[in-house]
Amino acid sequence: MAIIIGEGRMMGGDATIAALTRRIEVLEAEADIRRVQARYMFLCDTPCPEFGVRDDAHRIDLIMELYTEDAVWEGVGESYEGQFGRAEGSAAIRAHFESFWGEKQDPALLLNAHYLTSEQIHVDGDEAAGQWIHMQPWLFSDGRSLLRSSRLNNAFRKTGGTWKITRTRTENVFVTPLPDNFAESYPSASVLMLQ
Repeated sequence: MAIIIGEGRMMGGDATIAALTRRIEVLEAEADIRRVQARYMFLCDTPCPEFGVRDDAHRIDLIMELYTEDAVWEGVGESYEGQFGRAEGSAAIRAHFESFWGEKQDPALLLNAHYLTSEQIHVDGDEAAGQWIHMQPWLFSDGRSLLRSSRLNNAFRKTGGTWKITRTRTENVFVTPLPDNFAESYPSASVLMLQ
Protein backbone atom coordinates (compact mmCIF):
# COMPACT_ATOMS: atom_id res chain seq x y z
CA MET A 1 0.00 0.00 0.00
CA ALA A 2 1.34 3.43 -0.96
CA ILE A 3 0.61 6.63 0.92
CA ILE A 4 0.91 10.17 -0.44
CA ILE A 5 3.30 12.27 1.68
CA GLY A 6 3.61 16.03 1.04
CA GLU A 7 4.04 17.51 -2.44
CA GLY A 8 2.26 14.51 -4.03
CA ARG A 9 5.11 12.04 -3.37
CA MET A 10 4.05 8.44 -2.95
CA MET A 11 5.81 6.19 -0.49
CA GLY A 12 5.49 2.60 0.61
CA GLY A 13 5.17 1.25 4.16
CA ASP A 14 8.63 1.53 5.78
CA ALA A 15 9.58 4.68 3.89
CA THR A 16 6.26 6.27 4.85
CA ILE A 17 6.73 5.47 8.51
CA ALA A 18 10.31 6.81 8.42
CA ALA A 19 9.18 10.04 6.70
CA LEU A 20 6.34 10.55 9.16
CA THR A 21 8.67 9.85 12.09
CA ARG A 22 11.13 12.51 10.85
CA ARG A 23 8.32 15.04 10.45
CA ILE A 24 7.02 14.33 13.96
CA GLU A 25 10.54 14.65 15.40
CA VAL A 26 10.93 18.08 13.76
CA LEU A 27 7.55 19.24 15.08
CA GLU A 28 8.40 18.03 18.59
CA ALA A 29 11.81 19.73 18.40
CA GLU A 30 10.20 23.01 17.34
CA ALA A 31 7.72 22.80 20.24
CA ASP A 32 10.50 22.03 22.75
CA ILE A 33 12.68 24.88 21.46
CA ARG A 34 9.72 27.28 21.59
CA ARG A 35 9.16 26.30 25.25
CA VAL A 36 12.87 26.77 26.12
CA GLN A 37 12.97 30.23 24.53
CA ALA A 38 9.68 31.29 26.10
CA ARG A 39 10.76 30.05 29.55
CA TYR A 40 14.01 31.99 29.25
CA MET A 41 12.05 35.16 28.52
CA PHE A 42 9.56 34.36 31.29
CA LEU A 43 12.40 33.99 33.81
CA CYS A 44 13.83 37.33 32.67
CA ASP A 45 10.56 39.19 33.37
CA THR A 46 10.28 41.52 36.37
CA PRO A 47 8.57 40.71 38.61
CA CYS A 48 9.39 37.08 37.82
CA PRO A 49 6.10 35.23 37.27
CA GLU A 50 7.38 31.66 37.69
CA PHE A 51 6.08 30.04 40.87
CA GLY A 52 8.66 29.12 43.50
CA VAL A 53 11.49 31.40 42.35
CA ARG A 54 12.90 32.49 45.72
CA ASP A 55 15.17 35.33 44.64
CA ASP A 56 17.34 36.55 41.79
CA ALA A 57 20.11 34.03 42.55
CA HIS A 58 17.56 31.22 42.16
CA ARG A 59 16.26 32.87 38.98
CA ILE A 60 19.80 32.84 37.54
CA ASP A 61 20.22 29.14 38.48
CA LEU A 62 17.01 28.32 36.57
CA ILE A 63 18.13 30.34 33.54
CA MET A 64 21.51 28.60 33.53
CA GLU A 65 19.75 25.20 33.39
CA LEU A 66 18.51 26.24 29.93
CA TYR A 67 22.08 26.68 28.57
CA THR A 68 24.80 24.23 27.55
CA GLU A 69 28.18 24.50 29.29
CA ASP A 70 29.81 25.85 26.09
CA ALA A 71 27.08 28.38 25.27
CA VAL A 72 27.67 31.96 24.12
CA TRP A 73 25.56 35.00 25.07
CA GLU A 74 26.29 38.11 23.01
CA GLY A 75 25.06 41.51 22.00
CA VAL A 76 25.91 42.43 18.42
CA GLY A 77 25.59 45.50 16.22
CA GLU A 78 26.14 49.18 16.82
CA SER A 79 24.24 49.45 20.10
CA TYR A 80 24.43 46.05 21.78
CA GLU A 81 28.03 45.01 21.11
CA GLY A 82 29.32 47.69 23.46
CA GLN A 83 26.43 47.47 25.89
CA PHE A 84 26.35 43.68 26.35
CA GLY A 85 29.57 42.32 24.87
CA ARG A 86 30.19 38.60 24.58
CA ALA A 87 30.11 35.94 27.31
CA GLU A 88 31.52 32.51 26.42
CA GLY A 89 30.82 29.47 28.61
CA SER A 90 28.42 29.01 31.49
CA ALA A 91 30.61 30.79 34.10
CA ALA A 92 30.82 33.94 31.95
CA ILE A 93 27.09 33.83 31.13
CA ARG A 94 26.27 33.45 34.84
CA ALA A 95 28.49 36.48 35.59
CA HIS A 96 26.60 38.44 32.89
CA PHE A 97 23.25 37.72 34.59
CA GLU A 98 24.70 38.39 38.06
CA SER A 99 25.82 41.83 36.88
CA PHE A 100 22.22 42.56 35.92
CA TRP A 101 20.39 41.06 38.91
CA GLY A 102 23.14 40.64 41.49
CA GLU A 103 23.49 44.27 42.55
CA LYS A 104 20.93 46.84 43.70
CA GLN A 105 20.09 49.15 40.80
CA ASP A 106 19.14 52.78 41.20
CA PRO A 107 16.59 53.52 39.90
CA ALA A 108 15.15 50.08 40.52
CA LEU A 109 13.56 48.15 37.67
CA LEU A 110 9.91 47.70 38.64
CA LEU A 111 8.53 46.03 35.54
CA ASN A 112 9.95 44.42 32.44
CA ALA A 113 8.02 42.01 30.22
CA HIS A 114 9.19 40.19 27.08
CA TYR A 115 6.91 39.72 24.06
CA LEU A 116 8.18 37.38 21.33
CA THR A 117 7.02 37.57 17.73
CA SER A 118 8.04 36.76 14.12
CA GLU A 119 9.24 33.28 15.08
CA GLN A 120 11.29 31.10 12.75
CA ILE A 121 12.71 27.76 13.97
CA HIS A 122 14.93 25.61 11.76
CA VAL A 123 15.75 22.09 13.00
CA ASP A 124 18.60 19.99 11.60
CA GLY A 125 18.86 16.75 13.59
CA ASP A 126 20.08 17.56 17.11
CA GLU A 127 20.96 21.18 16.18
CA ALA A 128 18.58 24.08 15.56
CA ALA A 129 18.45 27.83 15.06
CA GLY A 130 15.65 30.21 15.94
CA GLN A 131 14.96 33.84 15.15
CA TRP A 132 12.51 36.14 16.89
CA ILE A 133 11.78 39.82 17.34
CA HIS A 134 10.99 40.84 20.86
CA MET A 135 9.47 43.92 22.45
CA GLN A 136 10.12 44.82 26.05
CA PRO A 137 8.67 47.69 28.12
CA TRP A 138 10.77 48.81 31.11
CA LEU A 139 9.37 50.78 34.07
CA PHE A 140 11.75 52.27 36.66
CA SER A 141 11.21 53.48 40.24
CA ASP A 142 11.99 57.10 39.27
CA GLY A 143 8.97 57.14 36.91
CA ARG A 144 10.96 56.74 33.69
CA SER A 145 9.76 54.20 31.13
CA LEU A 146 11.17 52.93 27.87
CA LEU A 147 10.37 50.46 25.13
CA ARG A 148 13.11 48.25 23.73
CA SER A 149 12.95 46.01 20.66
CA SER A 150 15.56 43.46 19.67
CA ARG A 151 16.13 40.76 17.10
CA LEU A 152 17.24 37.37 18.41
CA ASN A 153 19.28 34.80 16.48
CA ASN A 154 19.68 31.85 18.84
CA ALA A 155 21.06 28.34 18.50
CA PHE A 156 20.03 25.14 20.29
CA ARG A 157 21.35 21.60 20.75
CA LYS A 158 19.61 18.46 21.95
CA THR A 159 21.72 17.15 24.83
CA GLY A 160 20.74 14.05 26.78
CA GLY A 161 17.27 14.18 25.24
CA THR A 162 16.71 17.84 26.22
CA TRP A 163 16.97 20.94 24.02
CA LYS A 164 19.25 23.62 25.44
CA ILE A 165 20.44 27.03 24.29
CA THR A 166 23.95 27.09 22.79
CA ARG A 167 23.87 30.71 21.65
CA THR A 168 21.87 33.80 22.49
CA ARG A 169 22.62 36.60 20.03
CA THR A 170 20.69 39.85 20.32
CA GLU A 171 20.75 42.97 18.16
CA ASN A 172 19.00 46.27 18.85
CA VAL A 173 16.09 47.27 16.63
CA PHE A 174 15.23 50.40 18.66
CA VAL A 175 15.04 51.86 22.14
CA THR A 176 12.62 54.71 22.75
CA PRO A 177 11.43 56.54 25.84
CA LEU A 178 7.81 56.17 26.86
CA PRO A 179 5.95 58.93 28.72
CA ASP A 180 6.94 59.13 32.40
CA ASN A 181 4.71 57.01 34.63
CA PHE A 182 3.58 55.25 31.45
CA ALA A 183 1.68 52.46 33.26
CA GLU A 184 -1.08 53.34 35.70
CA SER A 185 -0.88 50.04 37.55
CA TYR A 186 1.50 47.11 37.65
CA PRO A 187 2.20 44.34 40.17
CA SER A 188 4.95 44.54 42.78
CA ALA A 189 5.05 40.73 42.74
CA SER A 190 3.53 38.16 40.43
CA VAL A 191 0.96 35.72 41.84
CA LEU A 192 -0.07 34.32 38.44
CA MET A 193 1.43 30.88 39.01
CA LEU A 194 0.82 30.43 42.73
CA GLN A 195 -0.41 26.93 43.49
